[in-house]
Amino acid sequence: MSPNAHSSPRHSRILGTGSFLPADRLTNQALADRLAADGIDTSDEWIVERTGIRARHFAAPDQASSDLALPAAQSALQAAGITADDLDLIIVATSTPDMVFPSTACLLQKKLGAFGCAAFDVQAVCSGFVYALSVADSMIKSGAANKALVVGAEVFSRILDFKDRTTCVLFGDGAGAVVLGVSDTPGILATELHADARHSDILCTPGTVSGGQVLGSPLLRMDGQAVFKLAVGVLEKVARSVLDKAGMTDADIDWLIPHQANIRIMQGTAKKLRMSLDKLIVTVDEHGNTSAASVPLALDAAVRSGRIQRGDTVMLEGVGGGFTWGAALLNY
Repeated sequence: MSPNAHSSPRHSRILGTGSFLPADRLTNQALADRLAADGIDTSDEWIVERTGIRARHFAAPDQASSDLALPAAQSALQAAGITADDLDLIIVATSTPDMVFPSTACLLQKKLGAFGCAAFDVQAVCSGFVYALSVADSMIKSGAANKALVVGAEVFSRILDFKDRTTCVLFGDGAGAVVLGVSDTPGILATELHADARHSDILCTPGTVSGGQVLGSPLLRMDGQAVFKLAVGVLEKVARSVLDKAGMTDADIDWLIPHQANIRIMQGTAKKLRMSLDKLIVTVDEHGNTSAASVPLALDAAVRSGRIQRGDTVMLEGVGGGFTWGAALLNY
């Protein structure tokens, strides 16, 4: 059947998940020792108390976002029981693409050998995966695609200022992926996306390439307090809005997977939704903030550990630079 040939309502459902972390695992103490060599003072206790992070993974110098995306995608395809040849859509959410162009999605397509299908990147920073999932869901529902690979992949270690202890301790590298397919019954129940560029300066990497030179700063900048204050408010609001769209309440959520940025933001969001903290999926302690990769990494970890089961209701949420935010409610 061609993607556009359909008569009954189409839905999309997650068929499989996958993830990948680079080999270099850096504990807080190892990072503190590295920073101390440059006269920057921090400690494991200081990082854990403020963020909940204990370790993160950094990509090797020769590893790009597409290199991390590949094994995550292959794992998701295997879990879905399909091959790359079955795909008619690849979307990669990333703020750290391999190059200016072509897109990381096209480079991933080449590595997968899935030639001919549509492939493009989505840039919404830490909300990127939720944005990309929403786009893929819409394309499947419209009949524009039948099988979609959605990946979040980042190498944030490349854009960190290791002289700024308030930001360089937060981020890590990794990739997470899902395969979406057509379903007779709703899998992705509702999504909602937002952005407010009035807050674009509180989290940004304000550099660009021009005439062979970098204009502006190629390193990440963040006003942590401003981000924290905005994040908790918008995450609760968008979660309730998505629940309303689906005709559900916060009591119907089995699992909450917020963007893995800071344990305080995550716990604050869960409490506002009146959810027990044991329903909160947490990987920030081991992964740090992996931006667009954080939600699919946490989803895959929860699925593979057996916590998330088929039929569970799961809320995914992202918030990041832009300022962007969004949520997706799904029946796994």
